[in-house]
Formats: sequence, structure tokens, C-alpha cells
Amino acid sequence: MTRLKIERQPLVTSIERRVFLGRTLSVGALALLSGCDISDQDEVQSLLKFMSRWNDRAQAFLFNRQRLAPTYPESAVLPGARYNAYFPAEEAPKLDAADYRLELSGLIGDKRPWTVDQIHALAQESQITRHVCVEGWSYIGKWSGPRFSEFLQRIGADLTAKYVGFQCADGYYGSIDMPTALHPQTIMAVKLADEILPQQFGFPFKVRIPTKLGFKNPKWVTTIWVTNREPSGFWEDRGYNWFSGL
Repeated sequence: MTRLKIERQPLVTSIERRVFLGRTLSVGALALLSGCDISDQDEVQSLLKFMSRWNDRAQAFLFNRQRLAPTYPESAVLPGARYNAYFPAEEAPKLDAADYRLELSGLIGDKRPWTVDQIHALAQESQITRHVCVEGWSYIGKWSGPRFSEFLQRIGADLTAKYVGFQCADGYYGSIDMPTALHPQTIMAVKLADEILPQQFGFPFKVRIPTKLGFKNPKWVTTIWVTNREPSGFWEDRGYNWFSGL
């Protein structure tokens, strides 16, 4: 497969402003709590990183693999899924089903690439769940696809490892904890509203994780790896909390 190379311009001003405002609010709270001089940026950033790591550990401790995100009836599904990315819909990656190969690496026993047909051949299930965006909006939709846990078992992934990482065709990258990867509602969504997943929403699949905020649900996935090394993420490297889930 010819690797898709997509270069992106710097993030638009509105996106950077959201990150800035989030950090500004955090700085103000920390200044009140700690009495720190917020002009000392090194001190501020150290405190922010410490609080973020503490928050990640607390959320991971509270996470329950058996607790399900709310599900909804068909009547609750909203028409017209909302497109969401940091670039226009017409710039979304266009991956060809015939050429696509899902690459595997890390702590995985069988690293042979997967085709679209192989992914679609796995047993599928449907869920009607709410996508919650960090920007403040949400969308109830119907997604269908194989359980991610069953895919990980099929490829001989080390299920005792700590993390699963993703690389995407648009340059996005992300990671989740293994308990979330094995959660029964985490799926490789190959369909939206009972139709093959449209190109602008992540074809050939997106990792649908209803127990996480929307930015933790990667689209246009081209590589999956399993690791014990603490990974990062596209938005996490720009100030977002890493765990970002129930």
C-alpha cells in the first residue's frame, strides 16, 4: 500500500484558543490553591502536569470495565451525524478499500496487516450511544462493528500490557489504556446508521469508545500498536487530559 502522506497547516486559531483558555483557567485555580507566582511558567507547567497525571490516575482507578455507557432506543438517533475534525470535510483522508492495510506493531503475536474485507468479516454488533465532544456538544448515533477486544485477541495482543496506540491517515495519533480497549462497548466501527462508514467519518473504521470523550475515538486508523511505554496523543500534547473518560 502506498502510504498516505497528508501535511497539515498549524492548528487554526480557534482551536489554539480553546487550549489556551483551558490552561489559563487551570493556572488561575492553581494560583489560588498554591499561592504560586503565575509569572513563573516553569512552576506553573510543573503543577499543571502533576495535576493532570493525578487526574489520570484517579480516573483509571475509578474506571470499571463492566460499567456500560448509557444506550438509547432507535428513536433517539439524530439524523445527520456531525462532522468534526481540525480540517474541512473535503480534506478528510480518502482511503481506498482495495489498497488499505491496517499495520500492527508492538506487543502483538501476529503482526500481519489486515485488509478491509478481513475486518468486515469479523462478528459485528451495534450500539446506540452518545458521542460527547470536549467542545460541549453531543450526538446520539448508531455505530456497528467488531468488538475491539475480540480483534486484540485474534491478533495475539498482550492483554496484560498497559496501552494501545493508534496512528491515523490524517496525521492524528492517540492512545488508550488496556482496560478501555477491552471494554465491551469499545468497537471498530465500520458502519454508521447501518451504512458503511462514510469517508468523512473515518472509513474504513473508527475506534468507537463511548466511555471516552470524542477526541479519544480515532478515525482513519492505519496503525495499531500495543505497548507498556506511556504513550502520548495529538490533543494531549496540546494540553488535554490523557484519560478523558468515565
